[in-house]
Amino acid sequence: MTELGDGTRCVHGGGPAPGVGEPLHPGPVLSSTFELGLPGDPAGADFYGRAGNPTWRVLESAIGGLEGGDCTLFASGMAATAAVLLSCARGGEVVLPSDGYYLARALAADLGLPVRLVPTTLAAEAPMHDVALVLLETPSNPGLDVCDIVVVAARAHAAGALVAVDNTTATPLGQRPLELGADLVVASDTKALAGHGDVVLGHVTTADPALAARLRDTRTRGGAVPGPMEVWLAHRGLGTLDLRLERQAANARALATALRGHPAVRDVRWPGLADDPAHAVAARQMRRWNGVLRFTLRDPAAVGAFLAASRFVESATSFGGLRTSADRRERWGDDVASGLVRLSAGCEDTADLVEDVLAALD
Repeated sequence: MTELGDGTRCVHGGGPAPGVGEPLHPGPVLSSTFELGLPGDPAGADFYGRAGNPTWRVLESAIGGLEGGDCTLFASGMAATAAVLLSCARGGEVVLPSDGYYLARALAADLGLPVRLVPTTLAAEAPMHDVALVLLETPSNPGLDVCDIVVVAARAHAAGALVAVDNTTATPLGQRPLELGADLVVASDTKALAGHGDVVLGHVTTADPALAARLRDTRTRGGAVPGPMEVWLAHRGLGTLDLRLERQAANARALATALRGHPAVRDVRWPGLADDPAHAVAARQMRRWNGVLRFTLRDPAAVGAFLAASRFVESATSFGGLRTSADRRERWGDDVASGLVRLSAGCEDTADLVEDVLAALD
């Protein structure tokens, strides 16, 4: 049988079809305690709400099927990143992107890990001696630079290091890091996977059974467990990821193209553009484009005026949702121009969105 398409796997991923008379969309299992049986019986998979939950397994199965490994859910994307650092970064240095998500760097420092910061575009050339873990973010957030996962993974493995890829920006449909040589995929499912701005969630996927067991132990012992309702909502959102991603990418392309011609805008970046500096590598390793782009306005006041004038672009720090949103990234400590805007294209009609953005800039 040929491999199922992205849309089919998003809609039907997570388990067998319901039997006759069973609900098509069963609700979340909200219980925190489960029947243990007799004292001499072995404990089942769900003996306590911190160790296991049937609702978790359904979404873990769906995400794992998309990424090609064993998925473990966490309470947030940062909880997932923390689990990777705690489980895989001992005994050597951690290579982190100097231009990636700022909290990953802050967390590694808080944990007392020896960190080597490398720009995303130079990750393939980074020294790998004494390294235990390489954490990539490609496309990076907010710069949207990319690095060659295949090359980095080969060099890291030759040095005995593990490779994790933050796949939040690309999504499980846009990029499959495990197939490119990575050992782990980490993501914030708060963003495009759940896609509706009503969930905080994260996950880690690996094809290594020993690593998967280590991550689950870290989750159980550390307590960074997701709520069943959040997991159920994310699974519901996953069903439309294929459709949402198609519209978001189309909107991102239209916006990036239009923004390049506006006199108030400079430094427009979206890897899907054929002449973008990241395009060649991104086209080689990404299966599909996404809806996140960036551009720079004159200063923070210009960003504020743009957001105030726009009808559809909301000021929000998350991305990947139904509604278009924008965030001035320097306010969070990113080493970027003060007027740099990360814009997450939503699912509005393309013509409406482009017209609104250009009018707001005018």
